[in-house]
Amino acid sequence: MNNIIQTIANELNVKYTQVENTVKLIDDGNTIPFIARYRKEVTGGLSDETLRNLGERLNYLRNLEQRKQEVKKSIETQGKLTDEIVQNLENALTLAEVEDIYRPYKQKKRTRATIAKEKGLEPLADIIMEQKETNIEKIATKFIDEEKGIKTYEEAINGALDIIAENISDDAEYRKQIKKICYREAIITTKASKPDEKSNYEIYYKFSENINKIPSHRILAINRGEKEEFIKVKIEKPDDKILNLLIKKIVKKDSPVKEYLETAINDAWKRLIEPSVDREIRSDLTQKAEEQAIKVFGKNAKQLLLGAPLKGLTVIGFDPAYRTGCKIAVIDETGKVLDTATIYPTEPQNDIEGAKKVLLELIEKHNVDMIAIGNGTASRESEQFVSNVIKEASHTVHYAIVSEAGASVYSASKLATEEYPDINVSIRGAISIARRLQDPLAELVKIDPKAIGVGQYQHDVNQKRLEESLNGVVEDAVNKVGVDVNTATPSLLSYVAGLNSTISKNIVKYREENGKIKSRKQLLKVPKLGKVAYEQCAGFIRIFDGENPLEITGVHPESYEKAEKLLQSLNYKPEDIKNKDKLTKIREQLANINIKEMAIKLEIGEMTLQDIINELTKPGRDPRQDMPKPILRSDVLKIEDLKEGMVLQGTVRNVIDFGAFVDIGIKHDGLVHISEMSNSFVKNPLDIVSVGDIVKVKIIGIDLERQKVKLSMKDV
Repeated sequence: MNNIIQTIANELNVKYTQVENTVKLIDDGNTIPFIARYRKEVTGGLSDETLRNLGERLNYLRNLEQRKQEVKKSIETQGKLTDEIVQNLENALTLAEVEDIYRPYKQKKRTRATIAKEKGLEPLADIIMEQKETNIEKIATKFIDEEKGIKTYEEAINGALDIIAENISDDAEYRKQIKKICYREAIITTKASKPDEKSNYEIYYKFSENINKIPSHRILAINRGEKEEFIKVKIEKPDDKILNLLIKKIVKKDSPVKEYLETAINDAWKRLIEPSVDREIRSDLTQKAEEQAIKVFGKNAKQLLLGAPLKGLTVIGFDPAYRTGCKIAVIDETGKVLDTATIYPTEPQNDIEGAKKVLLELIEKHNVDMIAIGNGTASRESEQFVSNVIKEASHTVHYAIVSEAGASVYSASKLATEEYPDINVSIRGAISIARRLQDPLAELVKIDPKAIGVGQYQHDVNQKRLEESLNGVVEDAVNKVGVDVNTATPSLLSYVAGLNSTISKNIVKYREENGKIKSRKQLLKVPKLGKVAYEQCAGFIRIFDGENPLEITGVHPESYEKAEKLLQSLNYKPEDIKNKDKLTKIREQLANINIKEMAIKLEIGEMTLQDIINELTKPGRDPRQDMPKPILRSDVLKIEDLKEGMVLQGTVRNVIDFGAFVDIGIKHDGLVHISEMSNSFVKNPLDIVSVGDIVKVKIIGIDLERQKVKLSMKDV
């Protein structure tokens, strides 16, 4: 275990004790959000992201350790375990290395070498490998045995060479060195399977790149192109260099059997080693590319989830469509459905007058402030229609384009049926679009994170790994914001640290049967919510008009006494944080506190004290208020209106390895290529922008035929 802790400490560049303490917390059943937020003293303030990486590595290294023990035991049972093997296993850093060490001792299927061994040709293979005998042909005649199927000395020698080839292939050290050469020098090449056929993969119809330089998105694109049978993929390796390495290691100077050994070496490389090295390289490249894609997806999803809510507005959700009509849902500021309708302003009906009448009536009747338009099919035609209609409203109405990714998935889900049993599936999408504008987090947690439309190739990567990672991202986002226990849906509550789907449903049921929850402690009355779950979840739960004012903050119940003493030392009480004038004075005094002295006085860690101060300074504040607000529009742009050199404001919708897609108010998002993000070199687009950012961009290219716009952020 000490080795594992040291390895993780080195990889994450943190202290041994930080990892040791964190591992103990994880093993004791604490959740990552709880550890990140309320055990900073123990972990030395490790962030939620670092803690998740630590948890993943801990898992991998424990599995690696377990596999090492299994391999050791298996080799020992065969009576072949040596000190060298034990040492090699201890030094192995990956599962692949462990499997290479185990390869010679594995139960094999019948191979050419095992058949040769059954025929009694192992001694002949040993004689050839000794490289002393000059007349191998003469010695080989002694192994002719009609009964065993060896009719000539050539057959005997060929069988012995099969044994030698397999032994070479099974040597872990040779494989290690061959892989080193391949990872340094091998090239991935692709060519078209159907050269005359048009596809999205034409760039790969004739393509090559060094495997140690190829970026993740290209690997995933190549994999997909190969799967869809548009391209063939090959790994080209420096064969001569590899064969020379093996010859140098195996063939002695002036060896009398040089030619035979070179034949065995060639066979070992081409027939046995190369195919498995190819598989390993492809698998390795794919795994790294998937990890990168999952990472990018996670960062984008987190930004989207933490999008600024637009509170206190009555919103119309507008789900655009052609033939089936645009679905409309009016939602009040609490998210309640007030009204629904279907209108037909788009092709083929084009009932603009009828649609306008309905929309204006709804705007006036419910005093609507805002229209959220989904960005899918017919979105821009709907935007044109909405922008014309709102000019005729009796008060100011704005609209915003909202990503509708996953809305249809949600509409048909079991959850949507439970939430809106009497509302048509098609209208549920409009409700979801409106609510996304009001509170992105509360709405998006109802949707499978894979369907929220940020990232690249999310359907090509390991789905189990993606799900684990995204659940962690959603969990971190929900716990960062905190959850109002009296309004939250079971979907939102289920992501709170320590809670699961059953407990979340029980909380809502308890709320419905007993009225509003008045204190965090009351949660202990909820069926199945025991002391352990309570400790994990309590600090992330918010109660806005409850018995204890501290419960609108992220101060954990275990620190209430310290928080009260802190306020007492300034001559205030917890209820004073709800009084605007007193809060201003409390803020001033807290800003001047000597953290070191006060921490000693309160017998509390400095980091915990700092967190308590931050919470008391901004009680009930939503951290998403700092995020960029959606761009509110009142007029529409078409691609035909654009000119090169124009500078516009847009919303970053997606960040990928090679740039970012920005919504500038036309039908398709424009692309800012990584090379157009900054005047200095950009390694990763996520260093420059995040999903939801509002950015200024300059138009540098317009392709009307393909409806594509190239954008730049340089010198804007």
